[in-house]
Amino acid sequence: MDKVFIISQKAEEQADAIETGIALARVLEKEAEVFAYSYESFAGKEYYNPRLGAAAKVALMNQRSEEIAAKLKVLKAEDVAVHSVWTKDLFEHACHHSIRHGFDLMVKAVHHKTHYLPMDWQLIRHVRIPLMMLCDNPLQRARSVLMAVDLGSDNPIKQKLNQCVIQHGRQLAEALDCQLHLAYIIRVPKILRDMDLIDTHTLVKDAYHRYQPQLDEIGLHQEHVHFLAGDPDLCLYELSCRLKAAYLVMGARQRKGLMGMVIGNTAEAMLTRIRSNVLIIPADDQLLPA
Repeated sequence: MDKVFIISQKAEEQADAIETGIALARVLEKEAEVFAYSYESFAGKEYYNPRLGAAAKVALMNQRSEEIAAKLKVLKAEDVAVHSVWTKDLFEHACHHSIRHGFDLMVKAVHHKTHYLPMDWQLIRHVRIPLMMLCDNPLQRARSVLMAVDLGSDNPIKQKLNQCVIQHGRQLAEALDCQLHLAYIIRVPKILRDMDLIDTHTLVKDAYHRYQPQLDEIGLHQEHVHFLAGDPDLCLYELSCRLKAAYLVMGARQRKGLMGMVIGNTAEAMLTRIRSNVLIIPADDQLLPA
């Protein structure tokens, strides 16, 4: 595989997906390809005349291709392939095309947090390859990679997902010459913490003792292992800021349908406040090690 699927939308985001995606592809020794997505709902003459509508569509796509070609020239990446795609359903094309054509990483800029787009939610729920969501307000001088794992689960899929998260975290940290950290969050509802019904300090201490054999296998220095008790999204946000994490690597179970809408997803919750780029590893059998 070794190919990076870079999503370039019509409206440029604060994070530069093309520049960052190509830089990641280079350090990870992968081949980058840019997918320029465009779509317009025509009105007036273009709506009623199919020939005018088709001409307008071609003109808009050519304009996008020219803009990206100019950008690639500045980046000295003229050899990067560019694909112009006209579709209203970006996530459907991206999810299907990426797995069908052998990509193993997708890069997209998070839309501005005050205008969180459904397509981001859809990508997280349906993508079948690792998805890098680029933060629009990154931390300054960030030089670490933080992996979030669920050491307490006895679910085989979650255990394999942990292995996959660790594998991608190590690869990213090594390629970028960053410190590697591991986080395990013990879920404790806020109401229980506020009422002092649970001693979180004891929970964390017991967890370190219980999971020491797993930590020994992972082989990280004790100072780079962090156990916290609380809400996962808030704990990971605070820890990533404290560690100045450039990247947060985490798994996603990808709940779909009504259950997914009600329960939600830690990865989605993270994107509303995180200041690190988030690498989301989907729990897909094709991605998980045997």
